[in-house]
Amino acid sequence: MSLLKRIEAAGVAAPRPGAGPAGAPVPDAPPDAASPGSQHSAPPPIAPPSGPARPLPTSVISPARDRALQLNRDLKSRVKARLIAELDPSMDLSRHDEVRQRLQVLFDQIVETESVILTRAERQRLFEELAADVIGFGPIEPLLQDPTVTEVMVNGPHKVYVERRGKLTLADAEFEDDEHVRRIIDRIVSPLGRHVDESSPICDARLPDGSRVNIVIPPISLIGPVITIRKFSKTPLTVDDLIRFGSLTREVAEFLKACVVARLNIVVSGGTGSGKTTLLNVLSTFIPDDERIITVEDAAELQLRQDHWVRLETRPANIEGKGAVTMRDCVRACLRMRPERIVVGECRGGEALDMLQAMNTGHDGSLTTGHANSPRDMLSRLETMVLMAGMDLPVRAIREQIASAVDLIVQQSRLRDGSRKVTQITEVQGMEGDTIVLQDIFTFEQTGFEGGRIIGSVRPTGVRPKFMPKLEDAGISLPASVFGISERFF
Repeated sequence: MSLLKRIEAAGVAAPRPGAGPAGAPVPDAPPDAASPGSQHSAPPPIAPPSGPARPLPTSVISPARDRALQLNRDLKSRVKARLIAELDPSMDLSRHDEVRQRLQVLFDQIVETESVILTRAERQRLFEELAADVIGFGPIEPLLQDPTVTEVMVNGPHKVYVERRGKLTLADAEFEDDEHVRRIIDRIVSPLGRHVDESSPICDARLPDGSRVNIVIPPISLIGPVITIRKFSKTPLTVDDLIRFGSLTREVAEFLKACVVARLNIVVSGGTGSGKTTLLNVLSTFIPDDERIITVEDAAELQLRQDHWVRLETRPANIEGKGAVTMRDCVRACLRMRPERIVVGECRGGEALDMLQAMNTGHDGSLTTGHANSPRDMLSRLETMVLMAGMDLPVRAIREQIASAVDLIVQQSRLRDGSRKVTQITEVQGMEGDTIVLQDIFTFEQTGFEGGRIIGSVRPTGVRPKFMPKLEDAGISLPASVFGISERFF
């Protein structure tokens, strides 16, 4: 019997003769014969039901369960306090294996002196909780280690949700209180030199493995501290993984690789959680190893594999409101660093103007992402972001900049079954009047819906892109079948 069940059982008194459930007294039984003036005889005794016993009333169980939980919390607090007191302050907590071994020795000694009887499973679970609080990220540490979890959402101390296979579920994890969540938040942001308090209640950060973290605390959040973690795979996904998942086809992967090698400017668009950054990581693997790459991000999360890679990251203002380094500052700085490839993690403001100017002034082969529901919407977003730079430019001039700079838009979508797929690959062909001309090269076709999953794939539209001479100049020859065209047309 588990510790919790033993405590619950100990908190419920056994029934005794003349008592109801949980020892409650019952009225005297009626006499065998009818009382004077009574028209009914005493009812016969009722035999107890032969089926499974009904659960005890909630009013009886809840106090016992509360006491069990409180006892578990008290024990954990005492052990944790002694662990922290007896740990060597000079110990390097980044050396997890060494710290964990020392914690195990101290934990065993403290539990022995507490004279608490625990099963092996309860003992191991308590140690893992304490170790996570000391050297990990508390109750969400097991979720971060679970490879099936792609996102962790802490909605206050008592509700933690996770995403698995595109679906959200409530996790079996819970913090003690708001202060417990705040301690974990401090552990996340402190190594990055950032701070979260009432004057700066919103923060973007990252975990050591590159997972993206967003933090919102009161007074902005009305339910307590909120943490949203977008997990990254410990081993970055490859193009073969995306093909296996059905996100794209082999022909599409071959086409995108040719576009990256031929130094086309590519924008990956999509909604939140659609897989834009993952696709950007995959596209970056096609960049030759002998080229100098500079990445610019709000929170560094790209996982490039090339050796000649320089990473730039923005910085928020300090407590005095000074020292902020914006995305525009980083993009401008990287232009003076002799880049051969510029990769902007996400354009969401005035840096779009600097990015477009870089694409138009010799920095071919640039990659970036942006939030949009379609390639046409992505163009409108770029126009809006250029205007956010504070430049009073006519719309036609902005559109000419976009049409000249961007060669290809790759639309990534999260479908209603939770799967993430490339749904459109669109060429930017130029201007006709005041309108930017777009042409779909590949589109996603849904062929069915089976077992809760969408069936379909990305198919060519039969149109050969106008930038094919750029691919041929780079020594790349794609078969006409990639575009769904018969060889007899060439």
